[in-house]
Amino acid sequence: ILSTDPAIRKQCMDTMKEIIAPAGELGSTGVIIVPAFNGQKPAMPHTPETRDFLCEQFNEMGNFAKEHGTTVIFEPLNRKECFYMRQVADAASVCRDINNPGVRCMGDFWHMTWEETSDMGAFLSAGEYLQHVHVASRKRRSMPGEDGEADNYVNGFKGLKMLGYDKYVSFECGCQGDRNTLVPAAVELLRKQWEEA
Repeated sequence: ILSTDPAIRKQCMDTMKEIIAPAGELGSTGVIIVPAFNGQKPAMPHTPETRDFLCEQFNEMGNFAKEHGTTVIFEPLNRKECFYMRQVADAASVCRDINNPGVRCMGDFWHMTWEETSDMGAFLSAGEYLQHVHVASRKRRSMPGEDGEADNYVNGFKGLKMLGYDKYVSFECGCQGDRNTLVPAAVELLRKQWEEA
């Protein structure tokens, strides 16, 4: 959506609306979008005017999502993947400025590993705007538990519990070994750490 080419921006908006409408029919919690990726050219610069433009575009998209019973969800990525909106608080501040129930944000533990000083703080910064969470191992983006002790989500889970978070936490990762063993082990790890939190 942050392309400098109006045709690309229109294509993004039209495509998102094509996805949002059926997502709402299916009862989806929302449609995830990243405003801009590294290497995307031509792209608008990181300025207050760009932020204002983003708010306008997502207010329109959010209204459309609300009409269809769902949301559009900002996903912050790490600096290796995007130049814009890298922290959960960045996404939440845009949601607050738009102030549209159809616009929400999410946190992805894997991206948060590289960008956040505190998982709890990141989630608390989102507050009521937090709509979804992704989880993966913290080094290789594999199944939680595959990176050993690095795969600790307790601090983030504490933040989610403080918010009374009752939405989805979904896997967004690969799997380095036997899925029949690693998926149940990951679920067990997350349950254990949720209880610990």
